[in-house]
Amino acid sequence: MENWFNEWWVWMAAAVALAILEVVAPGYIFLGFAIGAFFMGAMIGLGIAGFSLPWALVVFAVLSLVAFLALRRFFGIRNGQVKIWDRDIND
Repeated sequence: MENWFNEWWVWMAAAVALAILEVVAPGYIFLGFAIGAFFMGAMIGLGIAGFSLPWALVVFAVLSLVAFLALRRFFGIRNGQVKIWDRDIND
């Protein structure tokens, strides 16, 4: 399989694997990559895009960065939500 990166199911499988990894190690890091892989798979599946490998990786990186920034803005720490420890756990 020469152009495995132009198969929609490869990107969807990567999205599922990254979403599962996000459940195992939460922090909204892998979720951004999963969303980027999902949208790459959707674009290829709908026939919107067909890239060479370097361009596919660039588009995936840009989609993942946009998804990560959107998640950070939506789920990020708001002002005044910083935890301040006022006592020791051993007290």
